[in-house]
Amino acid sequence: MRWQGRTESENVEDRRGTTSRRVIGGGIGTLVILLLVWLLGGDPMQFLQENPGVSTSTPVSTEERSAEENQLASFVKVVLKDTEDVWGKLFQNAGSQYRMPTLVLYTDQVQSACGYGSAATGPFYCPGDEKVYIDLAFCAELQNQYDAPGDFAIAYVIAHEVGHHVQNLLGITDQIASMQGRVSQEEYNQYSIRLELQADFFAGVWAHHAQKMNNILEPGDLDEAINAASAVGDDRIMRRTQGYVVPDAFTHGTSDQRQRWFKKGWDTGDPNQGDTFAARTL
Repeated sequence: MRWQGRTESENVEDRRGTTSRRVIGGGIGTLVILLLVWLLGGDPMQFLQENPGVSTSTPVSTEERSAEENQLASFVKVVLKDTEDVWGKLFQNAGSQYRMPTLVLYTDQVQSACGYGSAATGPFYCPGDEKVYIDLAFCAELQNQYDAPGDFAIAYVIAHEVGHHVQNLLGITDQIASMQGRVSQEEYNQYSIRLELQADFFAGVWAHHAQKMNNILEPGDLDEAINAASAVGDDRIMRRTQGYVVPDAFTHGTSDQRQRWFKKGWDTGDPNQGDTFAARTL
């Protein structure tokens, strides 16, 4: 991806170098409660896990950033700026205004309005605070564990999470969330899959317009994104982690489906062509 020397987004919150810890009521009271749990034969660590309470961020000494990490941080900021430009224009063309999300960079674990997240969960979007969260260590994980190398694979992941932000602004996220508890888990999983595939579609729409606006693609970039979409398919992840596939447990879609919807977004560039909820086949 052609990104070096280009404008970076300013909508970035850098929480690297801080650690989040959970406390119950805070201070001495917490210690007293944990001591009582231990004296009564309980497990203090289990108690903390079951009673997350509130979270605070404790600053730690600023760690030395490697040149590679600094470059990666700059890269994701450029990608975010591209999403702001594209979706700002598309919303304007539709007679609306795009409210830009914030990208949060963190290390290991983080507190969001949607709860406590960690690097193990991967990048995620929280509609409660309209922020995209990413631990940059995931970028190496994407290449090494998911076999999805290349900078445009990372760009696809960020664009997918921003796609969730677009869904949130359009009211789609709330509509799907309202279904939880009203339908069976299997049915809700199907809604979840369509939500995720639409975010893949929106990532493709972004790539389409970013290329037109800024000529961002280098040879092989599109293949990197399509490969990344395949790498995070439910079926492929299940085979890699547990050796077999449970279709009823899918929540994001198969590798083929994720590739297909990203490619459709890229081919059409039309946000109106991505109604995955009305699609008869995915």
